[in-house]
Amino acid sequence: MEASTGLYWLLVAGGAIAVAWVARRRGWPAPLLLVLAGLVVSPLVPSIKLEPELILYVFLPPLLYSAALESSYLSLRENKRAIGMLSIGLVLFTTLVVGGVVHLLLPDLPLAAAFALGAIIAPPDAVAAVAVGRRLGLPRRPLTILIGESLFNDATALTVYRVAIGAVVGHGISLIEGVGEFLYTAVGGVLIGLAVALASGWLLGRTRDALVENTVMLLIPFATYLGAESVHASGVIAVVIVGLYLGYRMHRTGAGTRVLLSSVWKVVDFMLESIVFALIGLQLVPVLSGLAGRSPWEVAGYVLAIFAVTVLARFVWVFPSAYLPLLWLKSAPRPPWQHVVIVGWAGMRGVVSLAAAFAIPEGFPERDLLLFLTFSTVILTLLVQGLTFPTLIRKLRVSSEREEYEDNLSEAAAQQAAVEAGLARLEEVLREEPGDQIHGEVIDMLRQKSERRALTAWERLGGGTGQGGAETPSRLYRRLRREMLAAEREVLVRLRDERRLDDEVLRRVTAELDFEEAILER
Repeated sequence: MEASTGLYWLLVAGGAIAVAWVARRRGWPAPLLLVLAGLVVSPLVPSIKLEPELILYVFLPPLLYSAALESSYLSLRENKRAIGMLSIGLVLFTTLVVGGVVHLLLPDLPLAAAFALGAIIAPPDAVAAVAVGRRLGLPRRPLTILIGESLFNDATALTVYRVAIGAVVGHGISLIEGVGEFLYTAVGGVLIGLAVALASGWLLGRTRDALVENTVMLLIPFATYLGAESVHASGVIAVVIVGLYLGYRMHRTGAGTRVLLSSVWKVVDFMLESIVFALIGLQLVPVLSGLAGRSPWEVAGYVLAIFAVTVLARFVWVFPSAYLPLLWLKSAPRPPWQHVVIVGWAGMRGVVSLAAAFAIPEGFPERDLLLFLTFSTVILTLLVQGLTFPTLIRKLRVSSEREEYEDNLSEAAAQQAAVEAGLARLEEVLREEPGDQIHGEVIDMLRQKSERRALTAWERLGGGTGQGGAETPSRLYRRLRREMLAAEREVLVRLRDERRLDDEVLRRVTAELDFEEAILER
């Protein structure tokens, strides 16, 4: 890579981080501000073409992996029907509807090419919607559904995209072969993901070095994605499986590893997401350059028609898929219509769609037009839906206040149970060890510390060796406190597994234990 190219990428990264910083200070949605900034500066700077390999092999794996690590496997499993209807059913439905409309607008375009555009546009990117939803207190279930959809829909869309592209460029396959390829990529991705997950869990369970473990964690998504794609399986599914597995078993790693892991991935997510959304806006000039000689009004008509169909198709699918299954699933919860509207409007497209469009081979029918239609759809969904998303949440009066109260209540109860387990473990140690090794003031400190933390949780609802080889008080305190922390963490994980504690609350509570344990280790 030439020095000038490297400098340009450095300036892009620096500018994106600066814009994201301004958005954070002002409380604005950073993805939308980054896209707008990219659109504004695109005509003023040298054009930078988005390389599909850069997105699919460098940006996508760590972003998917990080989102999976932070997701709740149990919550995703509880909402698997809704997530599956969106990540598989809606992607296929959008592909067919958009592809059919494109074929009507451009009758000379092969039908398979029209379906390729439908597959490119089909998968939404929930980053912007989730960021806004969390900031405005969107309830957990619609957030979980949006996150789950974004984790798995890329795999469906990219598989259909490959089949459609192959049909156009001359090595087309039958419907049965297409279904077989879809099943192979999905099952292959799951199997490879599980294999890497088990191997990674075994390795991380024996390393016991926070720096080494986090370095391995950084390499896992890239190795998993490359391994799956090398055998034509779904790298997206494989990475998500690994992330969900390791996130679910994260309590088995050391406290220092978890504390460092949280900071590392926050930095990685912030940097990669900032660059990705800035890159979307910066594609304005490269995309427009391929439209020379076309009527602006004609192209604008195509853009508006596809945008409207894309938005409408999501609503047409979301409402029936949310309520029709209740006719035979009597015990299934009935989602509030406000939640369904929010999920229906949260259809912002992202960089994966652009990467797939740029990956269309040269000489493909109407390649430049398809690229522009993809770009315009991504921009319009981000700006129109993204900018109105906060207003929609406020107008529908959707709030997570009740959930927050229940979270605080369950946290306080879990803290109380954990403290009781820790104190019980302390009493066991006191019975096992000779009395002359136990310092009374240390025992009192330990008891007071546990009781104080439990009291704090309830209040949230209202708003070496010493002489003779004996342990020093500080070392004794650290050893006994670690025993108590281990017992408390075991109770918290058990409550999570029994679904009496949500994963998000578990992470919040165990983070306090991890920080304390990290301090003890120092």
